[in-house]
Amino acid sequence: MITIQNKYWQVGILPETGASIAFGRIRHNDAWVDVMRPTLESDWGNSSNCSSFVMLPWCNRIKDGVLRFEEKTYQLKTTKDDGTARHGDVRKRDWTVDKIDANHIHMSLQSIDFPDMNWPFKFSAQAEYRLDKEKFIWILSIKNEDSQPFPTGFGHHPYFVKPTGANAPHVQIPCQQYFELTDYMATDAAVPVTPKLDFQKMRALDDLELNHVFTKRSGHEPARMLYPEWGATLEMFSDPLFEHILLYAPKGEPFYAVEPMTNASDGFNLFANHIEGSGVFILQPGEEKQAIVELVVSKS
Repeated sequence: MITIQNKYWQVGILPETGASIAFGRIRHNDAWVDVMRPTLESDWGNSSNCSSFVMLPWCNRIKDGVLRFEEKTYQLKTTKDDGTARHGDVRKRDWTVDKIDANHIHMSLQSIDFPDMNWPFKFSAQAEYRLDKEKFIWILSIKNEDSQPFPTGFGHHPYFVKPTGANAPHVQIPCQQYFELTDYMATDAAVPVTPKLDFQKMRALDDLELNHVFTKRSGHEPARMLYPEWGATLEMFSDPLFEHILLYAPKGEPFYAVEPMTNASDGFNLFANHIEGSGVFILQPGEEKQAIVELVVSKS
C-alpha cells in the first residue's frame, strides 16, 4: 500500500489491486478520521472490500454478459451470483506505478498484458490520484488501442462510512431523474425522481435501503455528504462525462456508496436498443477519453 498525504487528507492506494483506494481520512481535532470505508489489511487484495475501486471498461452490470455492437455479439465472462458481467475488468489487475510523490500517484494498465482480460477490444487506461489542499482528485482515462471502434464506459465505486442516529450522514444528489431497475439493471429511459427518491435537497440516509441510478444532474452541482459528528461536508464534483450517480445504501450496513459513472447499469443494452441516456460512448482507434472527480472537504 502507498500512502499520500497533506494537511487535509490521508489516503492509501493499492496499485496491485486495481488501483483501488484502501482508506480516505480527513483531519478532525488533530486526528485522522475515516470518511471512506477503511479496508482491513487482510482485504487489501480484494477490491470488493476496498474503500473504492475503478470500474472500466464498463460500469456496473451487463445483462447475461452479452455485449452487442455493430451487429456483432460478444460473450463476456459473468459472475456466479447474478449471471451478469459486473464492474469491468481492471479492479483485480496489477497496475503499473509510473509516478509518485508525497501527494500524488499515477498508474497505468495495458489490456494486452493480460491475456484473460474480459473485453474483446484492446485498450489502455490511466488512473491518477492527487491531493491539492482540500481536494482529493481522481483522474481516470481509457484509450482505444485497437484497430476498430468500440463502446465503453468507466467510473468509480467509492464507499463512505455511515454512522447511525444523530450522527447519520446527510446526502444530496443533484439529479432530476432516475432509472427504474429490474434486477439492478435499467431497461428503459430515465423518469422523474419520486418523492421517496428525491435527494435534490440534503436529507439524512437513516435506515433507507437504496440501490438507484440517478441522472440529469443540475448543471455543475456536486453531490454532497454531510457528517454532523465532525462538522465536515464532502462535495463530489465530477465531469459531465459522469452522467450518472449510483446511490447504494444496503440496510443495516455501516457504509454506503456514491458512485460517479459514465454509463447506467446495463447501459450497453440501452445503447444497443437505441434508448436515450445510456451514457455509453464510442472510442475510435487511438481515441482517448478522460474524466475527473474532485472530492472536496470543508469544515463548518
